[in-house]
Amino acid sequence: MVLRLSQLFLRTLREDPVDAEVASHKLLVRAGYIRRAAPGIYTWLPLGLSVLRKVEEIIREEMTAIGAQEVHFPALLPREPYEATNRWTEYGEGLFRLQDRKGADYLLAPTHEEMFTLLVKDLYSSYKDLPLSLYQIQNKYRDEARPRAGLLRGREFIMKDSYSFDVDDAGLDASYAAHRAAYLKIFERLGLEVVPVAATAGAMGGSRSEEFLFPTEIGEDTFVRSAGGYAANVEAVTTVVPDPIDFTNAPAAEVLDTPDTPTIETLVAASNQIAPRAEADGGAWTAADTLKNVVLAVTLPTGERQLVVIGVPGDRAVDLKRVEANIGAFLPIAGEIGLEQAGEEDLKKQPLIVKGYLGPGLSPDQALLGAESATKLLYLVDPRVVSGTAWITGANEAGKHVFGLVAGRDFSWDGVIECTEVRAGDPSPDGSGPLETARGIEMGHIFQLGRKYAEALDLKVLDQNGKQVVVTMGSYGVGVTRAVAALAEANHDDRGLVWPRTVAPADVHVVAVGRGEEIFQAAEKLSADLEAAGLSVIYDDRPKVSPGVKFGDAELVGVPTILAVGRGLVDGVVEIKDRRSGEAENIEVDKAVDYVVNAVRNQ
Repeated sequence: MVLRLSQLFLRTLREDPVDAEVASHKLLVRAGYIRRAAPGIYTWLPLGLSVLRKVEEIIREEMTAIGAQEVHFPALLPREPYEATNRWTEYGEGLFRLQDRKGADYLLAPTHEEMFTLLVKDLYSSYKDLPLSLYQIQNKYRDEARPRAGLLRGREFIMKDSYSFDVDDAGLDASYAAHRAAYLKIFERLGLEVVPVAATAGAMGGSRSEEFLFPTEIGEDTFVRSAGGYAANVEAVTTVVPDPIDFTNAPAAEVLDTPDTPTIETLVAASNQIAPRAEADGGAWTAADTLKNVVLAVTLPTGERQLVVIGVPGDRAVDLKRVEANIGAFLPIAGEIGLEQAGEEDLKKQPLIVKGYLGPGLSPDQALLGAESATKLLYLVDPRVVSGTAWITGANEAGKHVFGLVAGRDFSWDGVIECTEVRAGDPSPDGSGPLETARGIEMGHIFQLGRKYAEALDLKVLDQNGKQVVVTMGSYGVGVTRAVAALAEANHDDRGLVWPRTVAPADVHVVAVGRGEEIFQAAEKLSADLEAAGLSVIYDDRPKVSPGVKFGDAELVGVPTILAVGRGLVDGVVEIKDRRSGEAENIEVDKAVDYVVNAVRNQ
């Protein structure tokens, strides 16, 4: 059915919304695809729903192609399944919690692992029922502290989440590979360039994880890649670790007065004055010769606040996202945590911390870490701090630093953590060349969950030998509303949206330009003929709207083909314009439908 602008529920805007930061947010609102209902929450209007449904249909087709079956869970869920997996607590403040009139606890689901697991447990009990893949396209809810960028980071969003169920790890590998291939096909059909990158599993758990990132400067995720094919989210990059150094003949460490040197910059300058190093021994001191000890405050899901000290080379900044992704291995509880640099109140509770002069400790009576007179703090180091490396670092006394403190001889640590910024030019972990950095939007994420949720919820089946075995699972998500935003980011110009034909709200936008009745009659007939030929049509039939406004709206809305019926009609021609290239041709009226149909089929 032809969509007539005189009747369509649509109002375009000439100005950008005041709260819009990125192009997709600005244009989707201005072109009448979405409207803000509350921070991070949006209403979908008819044109927006048309694009959204086309994205969903592509996803459904590719999920069906790998044998996945669609189900649909409620968004409002009881507390008990999430208690069983401890995620009621682990999600922390990110979870929307509520109670019914009887005081029973519920949540608005951020993901549905528990419900999928319990559904399969309820209905299946034998290896003969597996493998199985189920999926849904459903609204999800997360209490984002700072919703931003329109659909890219909201509190309510639509996601396709699917789960595979297998008897053994070999089956999980096959299910994972099938979903991975389906994802690549989905993004190819959407016309979205994505880069699959190695990722950390985080709170989801599991043995393998990959993200599908859409490269863009506005992306919140930083990833790296090499010319040789390595690609990873920075949180999953592993450092190329130096070889240990024999410290048998290393000189003893020496404490020197270094007044007014609370920063790495002032310490390096003072070191080159107080203890200059000969060229034969490495030349002038640099920040890379210093060991910076950073105190972080970790807020656990229980609300407990815990301090952690991390030792890193002084020329490297701590990346809190990398710390957050990797620190779970050293904490007593898993789940979502808060992480920030320790504040003054935190430091006051640890009297042996001398701000600006913190070191890993020289001896048991001087050590911050392990000192009997203070609470022992977890001390972790960057992988570059290997046995035998010598450092300039704090002496745990105001105005003093220790020179030549040797790792493994003079101090030890509780663990090694990937925690520092990854730089362009760093070596690739697989030896495939130097890394380059880029930013991207996470479009999809796949996990080999393993048996974490099945064990927590007792999902077992009888195997071929009649023995009960725990089912192994995979989890696979695609951001559906995020895909619409990413498509808008990738397909626009200074005049508006430029949709790929696969998701555009219509194939052709017919514009009647002028006041003559014959123009509107011709435009009406062309719209009907295009629709009869199997094309979807938006027809701007508004009688008292200027040509400038009509053309401006057509370019803003972003349908791939614009057919203008105007003054050329007296010569028997109409103008057909390709929205993406901007190229326009005058085509005879009686050939216009065939021309547009061929253009659509050839794109």
